[in-house]
Amino acid sequence: MILEIENLTRIFHPGTPGQITALRSFSLQVKEGDFITLVGPNGSGKTTLLSCIAGSLSCHRGRILLRGKAMHGLAEHERARWISRVFQNPGLGTAPGLTVAENLVLAALRKKRRGLSRGLNRSRLQHFHGALASLQMGLEDRLHAPVGTLSGGQRQALSLLMATIEKPDILLLDEHTASLDPVSAEQIIALSCEMIEKEKLTVLWVTHSLDQAVRLGNRTLVLVQGEAIQEFREDAKAALTVERLKSFIGRP
Repeated sequence: MILEIENLTRIFHPGTPGQITALRSFSLQVKEGDFITLVGPNGSGKTTLLSCIAGSLSCHRGRILLRGKAMHGLAEHERARWISRVFQNPGLGTAPGLTVAENLVLAALRKKRRGLSRGLNRSRLQHFHGALASLQMGLEDRLHAPVGTLSGGQRQALSLLMATIEKPDILLLDEHTASLDPVSAEQIIALSCEMIEKEKLTVLWVTHSLDQAVRLGNRTLVLVQGEAIQEFREDAKAALTVERLKSFIGRP
């Protein structure tokens, strides 16, 4: 297993009247190459799960193992050597004041100890130009533009490239198309699937779209109140329908 989650529990505001158990003894085993869509109602623990894996939230009980190595005690920036994440908000995950090229070099060097200036050379710029051109979002002509000047769709495309430019052990996609207009969202969905297939990435994709959950990936997991109440894989996944998912989530 590339990722093992064992009895993970996360509580917000413990010991207060507002105590919320976001994850309840949650366990999951992920094989290399798995593409898992995670679906559930608001507050079901989907984003909390990704945050615990990435290290931006700690867990109160349980453990997370990546390739057999315990992640407990490792900060988010340390886990970023192996775990990449793309957020719902196009403004997260990039440095808006830096250029497209500078953001890409930071992503490319996240597993190395080098300064920004040493990484931004002609050869690397040529590589970035080719990689950006493959996105078909016009970004290859904006290498030296500040990221804050990009559209939401362009910024999510850049975030995807940054997350995969050095192949991660785990790619976390946290409703990364939810804030985009329909046309841009479809572009990013197609681009994501292309990258996942090309690089044979191991992916956890959180979505509110039941259609995405049905048609994407090889496994679908339903979360309700911090627990995995149902999983679909293989034949069950192939036969899964939106109506079937609705019956678990209680969505009209």
